[in-house]
Amino acid sequence: MAPPEMENREQFIRVIVADSQAIFRAGLRKIFAVEDDIRVVGQAETLSQAVAAAQKFAAEILVFEVALAQNPSEAVQDILKQARNLRVVAVTETPDQELTLELFRRGAHAVVSREIDSELFVECLRKVSKGKPWLEPHAVQWVLEAYRTHGTRPTSTRTNVQLTPKEALIVSGVTQGMKNKEIAARVGTTEQVVKNYLRKVYDKLGVADRLELALYCLNNRVLQDAKVAAPAGQSRTAPEAASGPASEPAKDKTDSVETAETPKKVF
Repeated sequence: MAPPEMENREQFIRVIVADSQAIFRAGLRKIFAVEDDIRVVGQAETLSQAVAAAQKFAAEILVFEVALAQNPSEAVQDILKQARNLRVVAVTETPDQELTLELFRRGAHAVVSREIDSELFVECLRKVSKGKPWLEPHAVQWVLEAYRTHGTRPTSTRTNVQLTPKEALIVSGVTQGMKNKEIAARVGTTEQVVKNYLRKVYDKLGVADRLELALYCLNNRVLQDAKVAAPAGQSRTAPEAASGPASEPAKDKTDSVETAETPKKVF
């Protein structure tokens, strides 16, 4: 339990823990008990209890074990409809690519496995409390891969936001894991111009960084609605046509991707 004087401070993160395993709930309580800015305000061991707790308690984050529901992604979506200010951190038994992507499509802010290190779990909650998504390294690659195969995936709700051809070309580079320097060479401009375009795109789509941009496009199929054309003097380039293997997400000061380090066991 955090000191009473922390309860009215803005940085106080209130958490509901919904998990079927009492030992896991107890373990999280011990982990959070030594943190001045995190407090467990509610607990649940079934899906119905989790829904009730989300409605009853004024919390910022719900730590939700996906095994509580037969269809975890739908359960997350339903909970978020009933508690719109809540952010969901989904906990899986083991890393699962399809489930991770679907949970993010339905509104989850983070997906972690039980193997995550306790310090990383605390960092995850702090990032999520600020509205930022959280992905482990392998999940970042899953998101990027989802773009390279997006034509074979079911169509989700489309967005009304329109990108210009140059914006779409730059965004397609981001979703392929290209760095700003590589995108600049592809478009025929400078890195600074690419950064300026990305800032405009972030403002237009209401995202904060490359990871949020990738997740937004995954949810809304942005690039499928945009005409991606190469600049004058270059051949037409589709989003999937970048030469060579996709590089790691850029990590410069302007456009960064928040990821976890190599996960370890919590207990």
